[in-house]
Amino acid sequence: MVFRDGLVFPRAVKKRNDAMSYDVIIVGGSYAGLSAGLQLARARRRVLVIDAGVRRNRFASHSHGFLGQDGRAPDEIAADGRAELMDYPTVTWQVGEAGEVQRDGVGFVVTLRGGQRVAARRLILAGGVRDELPAIDGLAERWGRQVFHCPYCHGYELDQGRIGVLAVSPMSIHHALMLPDWGSTTFFLNGVFVPDAEQLQQLARRGVVVEPDRVQSISGERVDVNLADGRRVALDGLFVMPRTHQNNPLATQLGCVLLEGPMGLYLQTSETQETSVPGVFACGDAALAAGSVALAVGTGARAGAGAHQSLIFR
Repeated sequence: MVFRDGLVFPRAVKKRNDAMSYDVIIVGGSYAGLSAGLQLARARRRVLVIDAGVRRNRFASHSHGFLGQDGRAPDEIAADGRAELMDYPTVTWQVGEAGEVQRDGVGFVVTLRGGQRVAARRLILAGGVRDELPAIDGLAERWGRQVFHCPYCHGYELDQGRIGVLAVSPMSIHHALMLPDWGSTTFFLNGVFVPDAEQLQQLARRGVVVEPDRVQSISGERVDVNLADGRRVALDGLFVMPRTHQNNPLATQLGCVLLEGPMGLYLQTSETQETSVPGVFACGDAALAAGSVALAVGTGARAGAGAHQSLIFR
């Protein structure tokens, strides 16, 4: 064992190609990666977690909808999870970015951005996604604070107030039909699409106000939506579906199958969270059409158990 900064790290095995070898490498140390690692650590497997330290929900002050952690700060949940995982002596934590991956016999070799090479028999992709927001002035500055994507995560705190939904595609009508359960809702079409007669009837039945004018900018202490004709609509919160992108290139390099979801591409996985490439598992927002902390932790547990069992039964 190697002792560093009060933590215990397993001494990894050297391979002939000078890569440090583990049973499983987990790329991504947020909620899904931590959950996957915990299952493997409890099976006493040698695990390396590679983490760049950039959580998707870093902009939010509080996390909601995760049983036992409702209302806590996201960084506190992540820190507690890491501390729990690092109590297990077979886990190594590596700060950095995974830039390249190659097959190596029955396993994989991952090269970090700094050039370090590490190898494992199994690989878990838990690197998450990044959000691309519409290019509207004032929107990005309020992301995670007054502008959100998940009503289950943030809708309740708006206290049945004034809610807006910003259309980014025809799929946004789904968002608009949901939000009235959390407050009076205005649907800003923003020139993206025109609802047909049936859709307008659905919106009317839900009490949604349809605003066809374009959105010029977002301002105000909360959310003031400034329209092209000069009007201003004051809101307590605004919801928008961002376009998501995979955070790292490993899935593409390996040829993993990606599916098109309502917000972007996500990794196709089996019931055990294995991707289309044998030995490669995926969890968290990278493998979900729409994510949350609770779902990320659940898929992480499945991925960790799936990777472990694949080491035994193959």
